[in-house]
Amino acid sequence: MFLNCGQPMPLLRHTDVPPRVTENFILTGYRFPNYSLRDCLLSAFRPTNETGNFWTHFLPVFIFAYYFVEVFGWEGAPKEDDTFFYPLWNYFIGVVCLLMASSMAHLLNSMSLVVREVCFFVDYGTISAYTVGSSLAYYYYIHPRAGILEIGAGGHNGTKMGMDLKHNSAELLLSSSSSFYAIPVISEFFDTFYIPSSCVVAIICVLSCCNTRQRWRQYRYVIRTFVFLLPFLVSSTPVFYRLLTKSPYPTASSSFSSSISMPNYFYRHCFWLVVSAVFNISKIPERLAPGRFDIWGHSHQWFHCCTFLSILDELHMIKAEVRAILLHPALVLPPATPPRLPGPTIASTYGVMLLLQTTIASIIAWFSWCANCIYGPQRDQLAKENLKKNLKCH
Repeated sequence: MFLNCGQPMPLLRHTDVPPRVTENFILTGYRFPNYSLRDCLLSAFRPTNETGNFWTHFLPVFIFAYYFVEVFGWEGAPKEDDTFFYPLWNYFIGVVCLLMASSMAHLLNSMSLVVREVCFFVDYGTISAYTVGSSLAYYYYIHPRAGILEIGAGGHNGTKMGMDLKHNSAELLLSSSSSFYAIPVISEFFDTFYIPSSCVVAIICVLSCCNTRQRWRQYRYVIRTFVFLLPFLVSSTPVFYRLLTKSPYPTASSSFSSSISMPNYFYRHCFWLVVSAVFNISKIPERLAPGRFDIWGHSHQWFHCCTFLSILDELHMIKAEVRAILLHPALVLPPATPPRLPGPTIASTYGVMLLLQTTIASIIAWFSWCANCIYGPQRDQLAKENLKKNLKCH
C-alpha cells in the first residue's frame, strides 16, 4: 500500500494503472488495485470514476424496498410469510442481490486484480439469479392459468375472499365461458419447461459473461448486452402471451381494472432496458468528450439508472398482477381448460433459487481460480512497483 501519510491515496490517470483496470474513454479518477477494504469503503465518499457507479445501484436498494413492502399493507393480503408471497420474496431476493452485488463490485474492485475479477463474476451471477427470480414471479402471478392455490385458505382473509367469490361467481362463470384462455400446447410449455429453461439460460449467461473477462475482451460490452437479451426473452414469455391474448379477468371486475395497467408497465420496462443497452454499448457521452465525464455522468452511471428504472417498472407490473389475483383469488376458467398449476411451495421457489445459486457459485469459484492463476503473480509485483513510484512522503 502507498505511504500516504494519513491522506487519501491519490487518484491516477489511465496511463498510471494496469491496462486491465482502465475503461474506454475514461482518462482520470482511477484507484490503483491495491487498496485495503477500509480504503475502498472510504472511496465511496470520494470523487473517483467508480463513485457514481456505486451510488446509482446502492441507493436504489432502499427505493425498491419501499415500493416492495407496499404489497403487504393491501387490504385482504395474506401475511408476509404466506405461501402466496414465496415467488414475490424470491423476486425481492434476486433484485436486492443484483443491486448490492453491483454496487459492491464497483466499490471493492480496487483491492487487487484478482478481487476485481471475482467482484464482477459475482455481479454477473446475481444478474442471472435475478432473471430467474423474475421468472418465478411471472410464473405464478402472470402465468396464463394463474397457478395460485386458494389464497389465505385457513388464514385471516379466507372468509372474506370466499364471500366475495361467491357473490361474483355467476358473473365470472358467464365471462369465462365465452373465451378459451390457456392454449394446451403453451400451457404444457409453461408447466414443464419454463422455469428449467430460465435456469439453463441463466447459467449460460454466467458462463458467457465470465468468459468475456478472459477472452473476447474487445467486444465484451456487446456480448454481455446481447447475452442478457436471451433470458429477458425467455422469462418474459408469460407476459408476451398475456399481451397477445384476452385477459382472464371479467371486464367488469376489479381484477381487470388492476391488471389492465400491466402492459404499460411492461412497455416501460422494455424501453428502459433498450436505453440502458444503448448506453452500455455506445459509451456515450464519454466517447464524445473523453476525460470530461470521468467522475460524473459517464455511460455506466446512466446504464445503472436505466436498469433500475426498468426493474422498478417490472415491480409495478408484478404488483398489478398480484393485486388482480388478490381481488379475485380463485380464477374461474372454462371447463376445457386444464386444472390450475399447483401453488408455490418452498421447493418450487426457494429450492429452485438455492439450486441455481449453488450452481452459479460453483461457476464463479472456477473462474475465480483461473483469475488467481493469471493475475495472482502480478499482484505483489504491481504493489512493489507502485510503492517505489509513490514513496515520496517524508
